[in-house]
Amino acid sequence: MKLLFDENLSYRLVAQLATVFLGRQHVDSAGFHSRTDIEIWNFAGNNGFTIVTKDDDFRQRSFLSGAPPKVVWLSIGNAGTQRIARLLVDSSQVIEVFFRDADDSLLVLELPED
Repeated sequence: MKLLFDENLSYRLVAQLATVFLGRQHVDSAGFHSRTDIEIWNFAGNNGFTIVTKDDDFRQRSFLSGAPPKVVWLSIGNAGTQRIARLLVDSSQVIEVFFRDADDSLLVLELPED
């Protein structure tokens, strides 16, 4: 499973999630800093990535276009990088099932209530 973290998420997630998600990259390290959503969408789709984002535009594009690429949309407000990393680790099995399901194009993850 390959995850592509959008610009609205910290590049630090790539290192923090190294032991849980083997294939991961940030849009900045992929050479897509400040590129359009459609350019990122096409790159992800053409290269087998699932986009991980807080950007509602990708969620909407997923509804309109379907997969590929798949989208993991984080409905988390202004959560910090550590909370986001914990959510992704805690959801790793759900993400794996989502990745393998050919019919699903969007997975919404929310932080548990404290």
